[in-house]
Order: sequence, then structure tokens, then C-alpha cells
Amino acid sequence: MHAQSPIVRRKSRQIHVGRVAVGGDAPISVQSMTNTDTLDVAATVAQIRQLETAGADIVRVSVPDMEAAEAFGRIKREVEVPLVADIHFDYKIALRVAELGVDCLRINPGNIGREDRVRAVVSAARDNGIPIRIGVNAGSLEKDLQKKYGEPTPAALVESAMRHIDHLERLDFPDFKVSVKASDVFMAVAAYRDLATRIEQPLHLGITEAGGLRSGTVKSSIGLGMLLMDGIGDTIRVSLAADPIEEIKVGFDMLKSLRLRSKGINFIACPSCSRQNFDVIGTMNALEERLEDIMTPLDVSVIGCVVNGPGEAKETDIGLTGGSPANLVYIDGKPASKLRNDHLVDDLERLIRDKVREKEQTEQDVIARDA
Repeated sequence: MHAQSPIVRRKSRQIHVGRVAVGGDAPISVQSMTNTDTLDVAATVAQIRQLETAGADIVRVSVPDMEAAEAFGRIKREVEVPLVADIHFDYKIALRVAELGVDCLRINPGNIGREDRVRAVVSAARDNGIPIRIGVNAGSLEKDLQKKYGEPTPAALVESAMRHIDHLERLDFPDFKVSVKASDVFMAVAAYRDLATRIEQPLHLGITEAGGLRSGTVKSSIGLGMLLMDGIGDTIRVSLAADPIEEIKVGFDMLKSLRLRSKGINFIACPSCSRQNFDVIGTMNALEERLEDIMTPLDVSVIGCVVNGPGEAKETDIGLTGGSPANLVYIDGKPASKLRNDHLVDDLERLIRDKVREKEQTEQDVIARDA
């Protein structure tokens, strides 16, 4: 289960969003965006901390005005995870958050007015080591492009992106990343594939306004999965009309399924049938909820009967195979013990946490020997 991914990633220029490297050979980062009122500092800080606990590498915060910019500064002082300020049109907001320690500016150069204003933002970004994210969206294309193409198209998205990129290239500022998002999977995929051949900068992937938890997860998995399989993408956001924490969970599960990130438990579980010797669905729901705090990579199989159970268990760190009168547990591919259904979830959670501690201790010992 720990085999290297066969995906060959597109070579891109590496930038840094705070402590997080994006592009180059860095792991694909997962991010989300707060949906609290930015002026409510306490609520926004609390949500950012929850996102970080869930595994977020980067968090974006909307900064619509100068009052929100000042609140952003207070928020920034209270959290550890790198923050991106989401800004539209007003270049002065960008200048202010740059002073307040923002880790990345999400602002489209072509939308902030005169050349001197673009130059001022770029100078602030350069002086403070802050990258810029260009974010093109099918729902907010420039009026002349809407007129030219008649409707949003992949070509329109890419042309819009290249306009914004031209501003930064004229000012010799290469430290940026780009997104060309659309709610239509085919449009977004085609636009990203085109853009990936035109620039060396990292790409921020997303299917914008993808939908609710279920439909948005499916749509995002298909669209981002196609691009990631092509080796395209350096950071991702799964846009869901749901709790932002769900975006992080889905994003990591997506990357784990493609072996592009290994963080937390990778569950292999059967859908269950009449052959099951324990409640597979209930067991899985309970385990996923109880073990969300674990970030150490671990493969765990939960199979309800002996048809596929032993085979799957031999390839995982811990495997549970349904049996009668008791279920068989495999550890490191070998039969280890038997568990009855009475306290199955409690006993299995204990074994998993013991294995995590063992794995973490082994890693610490290796680090200590190499130090």
C-alpha cells in the first residue's frame, strides 16, 4: 500500500507561502478558506485552528475592506498556519496586509487599476517575500472577454490568466501561482491543461462552486483527479458548500488515493453484504470519527468476511477480517489475535493507536540515529 505513485508531476517553479513550499518537488498542499466574518477575530481564529488540526497546509481569509485588513492582522498573530489574504480591486488593502505579515496575496493585477498601483503591490510583495496568487474564475471574466467569446470557455479563462500574468512578468516578478477555476469540470480541466504548457509557475487547482458535500466531492474528485493524474497541480482546494473542514478531509483523501500524500489513516473497507460477520458500516463510521486526530500514515483494512479479508490484511499495517466465532486481526500482514464483536471498535481502536505509537517511535529512533 506504500508503493510510490506512478504519476509524474509537471515541473514547476517553487514558491513559498509562509513555511509551506508550493511547486517544484514539494508535496501537493491542501488548503481551505474560512467562512466566518473576518471582523469576528475570535471566531475566525477558532476556525483556522480547527482547519489546521484537520491537516490544512494553508488557509485563505477574505479581506474585503480596510477594517477587515486590520482584523486580519490580529488573526495572523494568533495562528501558526500560513494565511492567504483574498482581495479584490482595492490595492490599498493588499499594501496593508503586506505590512501585517500576510503569507500570500490573492489579487488579480489586472483588476486593481493603474500601472502605478500594480507596481506598488508588486513592490510590497517583493520587499516582504510574499508570493501572489492569480485567481481566474469563469463566473467573473472581464467584460470584453465575455463579449469576445460569448460565454465562458477554456480559452477565455486562459486568456484572462495570461493578461494578469503579463502584468507580473513586465515587473519581473516570477513568484506567483495561478488558478483557472470553473464549475464545469470539462472547462476547468481544459483550461488547466492549456495553461500548464504556457507557464512554469505552480498551479492552484479547484473546481469552483462544486456543490454540496456529496455532489461537490464527486465533481471535484473527477476534475482534480483528471488533472492530478496528468501530473498537473501543486496545491488544491476542494470547494464545497459544507463545513470547510470537510474540504480538507476530501482533499487529503483524494491525494492519498493517488499516493501523492500520505497523512493519516488510509482505510480499505468492503461495502458489506450478507456474508459479513460484524457491522462493517457501523465499525467504519465509528473508526473514522474516533481516529480523525491521527496524522501518522497507516494502512488499515476492515473486511467483513474471509473472501477478501486475509488478502487485504496481508498488505496493510493492521487488518480486520470477519470470522466466526471471532474476527481475526492481522498486524504487519501476519495473524496476531482475535476480536469478538462485543467491544470490536474499542479493541480495534486500541490496536491502531498502539501501532501508531510504535511507528512514531521507530521514526524518532531513526531521526535520533541520523542526527
